[in-house]
Amino acid sequence: MNEPVTDPATDQLINRIARVFKHRKKWARRSAVTCFRVYAKDIPDQPFICDWYDGDAVVWTLTRTRNETDEQQAAWIAQVRTAVALGLGIPDERIHLKERRRQKGRQKEDKDADDGQYHRLAGRGTERVVSEQGLKFAVNLDDYLDTGLFLDHRTTRSLVRSAATDKTVLNLFAYTGSFTCYAAAGGARQTLTIDLSNTYLAWAARNLELNGLTDPRHEFFKGDCMKYLGGKPNVRFDLIICDPPTFSNSNAMTRTWAVERDQEWLFERLHAWLAPGGSAWFSTNCHGFKLTTGLPPFASVTEITARTTPEDFAERTPHRCWILTRG
Repeated sequence: MNEPVTDPATDQLINRIARVFKHRKKWARRSAVTCFRVYAKDIPDQPFICDWYDGDAVVWTLTRTRNETDEQQAAWIAQVRTAVALGLGIPDERIHLKERRRQKGRQKEDKDADDGQYHRLAGRGTERVVSEQGLKFAVNLDDYLDTGLFLDHRTTRSLVRSAATDKTVLNLFAYTGSFTCYAAAGGARQTLTIDLSNTYLAWAARNLELNGLTDPRHEFFKGDCMKYLGGKPNVRFDLIICDPPTFSNSNAMTRTWAVERDQEWLFERLHAWLAPGGSAWFSTNCHGFKLTTGLPPFASVTEITARTTPEDFAERTPHRCWILTRG
């Protein structure tokens, strides 16, 4: 089959993708990783993101300001598909393309969100199992805006696995439970996984099952994390994982949520739910986030963003992360 005719701009994209992919494949093999980022708005006039999922590519196109008409936008998306297929050496049917509307930061998918961002996109059910650092995870490449596994927290998950031994662990805003899997694999004594969505909690339970980690000690709770934290602590945790959405106005929540606005309340409640000597691992994707000076009396507060940023995200800081330890 003849390859499509390309222009200089497409050739530049193809060469960029192919070069990065060749390098990252070797790194991923050494790191026991089958999913990684290949391209993230590397060329200013080509605003899209491409992640590799063990033989498939998931591509999110962003708004391209120079495309003034629908026809121009469609032509550009076709150019992106061609560049990804040729750069990665895969057929077009292995490309899963989605449109990501501009928003403030990255928000986790929530089926109840009012803005429609987290609603199911398709019903193709393109689910497969991928491996990451010795663990297995179910991902869905088509049906939701995100796949079920946030790759930028791969290193954070590994650090949690090392820190979770014989600990009681609370995973808030848990999404599909990848942090819970790592904590359980690291020998956590007990875990509690909380999310608003039954869909994601079932997904989290499936991820535990994939890794042979299903156990009554690992519990799940459907509910509003803010409401849970606002209650009286009836048990305290040695390790709390808290990666909240930047903003949420879900109908299932008691009030709207903005991480920078509401951080003092959040840290006060995390402090209350921590056991003596326990630590909260807090991360955010809020662009320009500034940690409040009005923190409760944690014994130590350490930013670990440099440690939690994986190699395939090093060119653009994907998140910020702190460990806050109670005395």
